[in-house]
Amino acid sequence: MDTVSRLLHMSRITASLDKRCLLGNSTRMSVPGRPKLESPFHILLEGKCQLQVGAASLEMGPGDVVLIPSGAPHRVVTAGPSTPVGIDELPGGAFDTLRTERGGEAVIDLFCGHYRFDAGAGAVLFRSLPDPLHVSLGQSPDSAELLRRVSDLMRGEARHDGSGSAAILSALSTVVLAMVLRSSRDTTTTTALWTAAADDRIAEAVEGVLRNPGADWTIDRLSRAAGMSRATFLRHFGQETGMTVGTFLARARLMAAADLLSATDATVAAVAGQVGYASESAFSRAFRSEVGTTPARYRRDQKQSRSQTLSVRTPRA
Repeated sequence: MDTVSRLLHMSRITASLDKRCLLGNSTRMSVPGRPKLESPFHILLEGKCQLQVGAASLEMGPGDVVLIPSGAPHRVVTAGPSTPVGIDELPGGAFDTLRTERGGEAVIDLFCGHYRFDAGAGAVLFRSLPDPLHVSLGQSPDSAELLRRVSDLMRGEARHDGSGSAAILSALSTVVLAMVLRSSRDTTTTTALWTAAADDRIAEAVEGVLRNPGADWTIDRLSRAAGMSRATFLRHFGQETGMTVGTFLARARLMAAADLLSATDATVAAVAGQVGYASESAFSRAFRSEVGTTPARYRRDQKQSRSQTLSVRTPRA
């Protein structure tokens, strides 16, 4: 299993497409923040707009995707000479369609949705990403062609908006997330993204840790495997991932631990050993610091959440 596939599996991510925005000139759309464990995304299929989040102002063009891991409120603005106007919302089956008040020709075709993830590996993954994350998938020939096909499917399903549309659009939105996570800085983003290191040697080090988090991963071992001196490896790793080796190792191991706690009945001590911790107490401290709760509490919460989900989905006799 490759790096991105492994991360998506561990994080238990689900995608929801909430709105399609066909907005005209001089439109301002405010988007409220998302609750905990949810991150909004925007996929611009056509036109140009500006996305404002916090102090950042991002210029989006065709093929651009913006992900906001923190879930912070933000605003989408289209250019125009007149006073900014609001939007009208038209309810639909799978999602709503937003248009500029009083009509007018649409200058952007923007799909908006959110990703939901678990409180363990998913939360750690999204916290480790740049916020906001702006990726220009249209800048790479390979990703541009794939995005074109996905866009055609999304638009076609949006026109259909019938039975199964929500599930299909959810799956397509997950495809877009996979494309984002594998986007290297050299081709589609100026931000270091540890899930897609452009240097093959660093990428192999990342994959090796994710594949076997319990191994004795010292900096010397990693640098030797990469064929670099210790100093060169540390420099390149920071440039390619945007984090230190120590931070990455801790996060990778704790993501793996959260997955094991959710998917197996192994004891906390056994999980600690499987992900490279010498003692249960050291593991519990690290887990609580990163995830915000103890391993035992996390496991109970996950089981309770799954039980509640099953009780909602299972019809009564």
